[in-house]
Amino acid sequence: MIEKIIQKIGSVCSWLSFALVILITIDVFLRYIFNFSSASLYELEWHFFAIIFLLGSSITLQKDEHVRVDVFYNKFSNKKKDVVNLIGNLFFLLPFSIIIFYTSIPFVEDSLMILESSPDPGGLPFRFIIKSIIPISFFLLAAQGIVNIIKNFKNIANG
Repeated sequence: MIEKIIQKIGSVCSWLSFALVILITIDVFLRYIFNFSSASLYELEWHFFAIIFLLGSSITLQKDEHVRVDVFYNKFSNKKKDVVNLIGNLFFLLPFSIIIFYTSIPFVEDSLMILESSPDPGGLPFRFIIKSIIPISFFLLAAQGIVNIIKNFKNIANG
């Protein structure tokens, strides 16, 4: 079930990537053709990018397309790859995700309590919405890490 949710989020991230390209194109067009710039348009660009980056990390992990230093990994057997992935998920990804999840919650709560908005004139209101993506994304990343740990453990056990 968690993998289906992450796949849906991956689809949303794909569409947000397309929307970001359109948004940046409009921004560049307005800036260079009409000499017009807007703080809210610029902030919306980095909000879209943040959502794509943060929420896209779990689908990237699910599809095993994340960044990895493949100096030795490519030459490993499937069983050794499963062991490396198990260790990486169990001892690095999961603790890191849990720490970021828990430490980001007060950050989001503080932002929500003051109804934080952009400090820039003409910026976007409700900055707590984009900040709330941080714990959500690390929760999803940890959940996908747990799914991967289970899969790797089963693969190792089955040989």
